[in-house]
Amino acid sequence: MEYINLGKTGMRVSRVCLGMMTYGTPQWREWVLDEASSRPIIQRALELGINFFDTADMYSLGVSEEITGRAIRDLARRDEVIVATKVYWPVNDDINAYGLSRKHIMDSIDNSLRRLDMDYVDLYIIHRWDYNTPVEETLEALNDIVRAGKARYIGASSMFAWQFAKALYTCDLHGWTRFVSMQNHYNLIYREEEREMNPLCLDQGIGITPWSPLARGFLAGNRTRSKSGDTARSITDNLAHDYYYRDDDFAVMDRVIEVANRLGYSPAQVALAWILHKPGITCPVIGASKVKHLEESVAVVDITLTAEDMAYLEEPYQPHPILGHS
Repeated sequence: MEYINLGKTGMRVSRVCLGMMTYGTPQWREWVLDEASSRPIIQRALELGINFFDTADMYSLGVSEEITGRAIRDLARRDEVIVATKVYWPVNDDINAYGLSRKHIMDSIDNSLRRLDMDYVDLYIIHRWDYNTPVEETLEALNDIVRAGKARYIGASSMFAWQFAKALYTCDLHGWTRFVSMQNHYNLIYREEEREMNPLCLDQGIGITPWSPLARGFLAGNRTRSKSGDTARSITDNLAHDYYYRDDDFAVMDRVIEVANRLGYSPAQVALAWILHKPGITCPVIGASKVKHLEESVAVVDITLTAEDMAYLEEPYQPHPILGHS
C-alpha cells in the first residue's frame, strides 16, 4: 500500500479509501451487506494496509456507522486508522434532522460518535451544500466541533466550485477551521469536475477523494444497455440508471475493456488506475462487496498507465449535465 498526505495536512492516508456505504442493512438497499458478511472485507482491508474508512450517518440510517465502529474496535487500534463520516441527509423524520444548520450539525456529530462508539472522527464531511442555511452558521458550527475535539479535520462533498470557493474564503475571513478535502463525483464517464472543482482544489491544496470512481459499478464492464447486469446492484440501482448508460458512456467503457484486455488487468482496475494518475487525487473511495474486488482495487496502486493509454481512455468522453450535487 502507498500512503499520501490528505491535502496540505500532515495526516497520511492510504491511496485507496474503503467506502462503508456497502455495509449496513439490506433493508436500506438490496445490495447492502449485513455485518456478518461485511466483517471479512473490513478485516482484509486492514491487512492490505488500508487505513482510511469513509462512512456517513445516512448510510443504512446509522447502521453503517455502528458496523464501522465495532469493526475498528475489534480489528484495529483507533489511533492507527482514519475514520470519516458525514452530515446533511436526514436519518429520521424530525423537521430539523436535515441540512447544515448549527442544530443539525451539533446533534449529528454527537449521534455519529455514539453510533461509532468513538470520542472523535478524523474527518467530518458536509455531504452536500445547504441552500437554506447561511454558510457562516455552518462553518462556525464545524469550527466549534473541531475546537471541541470531536473532529480533527473537516471536508466537503459534491457542490459547485463557486460554493466551495465561498466556503474557503469565509473560513479564512473568520479564522475558522478550513476544509482539507473534497469528495466529489468523478470517474472516467463523469469528468465535469475537471472544469472547475479539481483545478480549485489543486490551487488551494485540497485533497480530492472521489466518490463513485467506478460509476456505481458501471466501469466494472458488466453493465448492458438494457440496464441489467450480473449483480443485485446493477439491476436495482436506479440512481446509476439515471446517471449513466448513455451511448457515449458505453463508448468509454469499451475503451476501458480494450485497455484492460491489452494490459492484463480487469476493467475496474484500469478505471481506478486512471483516477490515481490524475492531478490532485489523494485516493478514490471504493465500494467492495467481495474480498477479491477489494484485493483487485488495492493492486491498482502498482499499475502504470502511459500518456497514450490515458488519452485513449479519455477520447470518447462527451460533456454531461451536472450530476451528484443533490
